[in-house]
Amino acid sequence: MERDAFALMAEAEANHWWFRGRRAFIAATLKRIGVPRDAMILDAGCGSGGNLPLLAQFGHVHGFEFDRNAMECARARGIGTIASGWLPDGVPDFADVSQFDVIGLFDVLEHLSKPVESLRVLATRLAPGGAIVITVPALPVLWGPHDVTHQHVRRYTRRMFRAHIEEAGLRVEYLTGINLLLLPLAVLQRLRERMLGYRPADLIPSPFLNQLLFRILRCELRWLPRRTLPLGLSLLAIVRRETA
Repeated sequence: MERDAFALMAEAEANHWWFRGRRAFIAATLKRIGVPRDAMILDAGCGSGGNLPLLAQFGHVHGFEFDRNAMECARARGIGTIASGWLPDGVPDFADVSQFDVIGLFDVLEHLSKPVESLRVLATRLAPGGAIVITVPALPVLWGPHDVTHQHVRRYTRRMFRAHIEEAGLRVEYLTGINLLLLPLAVLQRLRERMLGYRPADLIPSPFLNQLLFRILRCELRWLPRRTLPLGLSLLAIVRRETA
């Protein structure tokens, strides 16, 4: 991610409607899984640690991050154990735990040149019966300057997402689109970017609009995670290791 874009995201992460909405979906998904008490949780590619307070409500949190500035921001939160690391070849060893009940991969896979290999490595860190929760941006037709700025390698189709998971030897337990209600606005935003150019500051709405967008996004929680949505700006999956 470009430095200015990262700084903007780190500042907005606590209150921006998109980050808040994603955390709401993550929380609902972890409740669906039925995370065991005192679970060991790994946030793979934890960024500046915006998800750490939420994850800590479900167990003992560990995380790793490649970007040094982001890692230091995550450590400064004082939650869990945060190490330097990267996928697929730099996943750190933690002295107190080798396998995790839950591994979170929240908008990380789209950045990786080796997504299948990365999933395979994470699968080796998954405890028996554990789950990996993954979110990725969807709909390649929406590819735009936003994706370039944030150094995405791809936006996922459902077929590609499932294929990468299964090629890694993992089983899809649940797969849904999220952020469907705001899809028309996203299409308009992409068209605007293509005509007028992209500025990261455009992504920070007024307080009123920020709260309105968050409430619209939260409406989908009435449907999820008991059921699924066919489309969305993002995809969310629960995956587990294949059993012999």
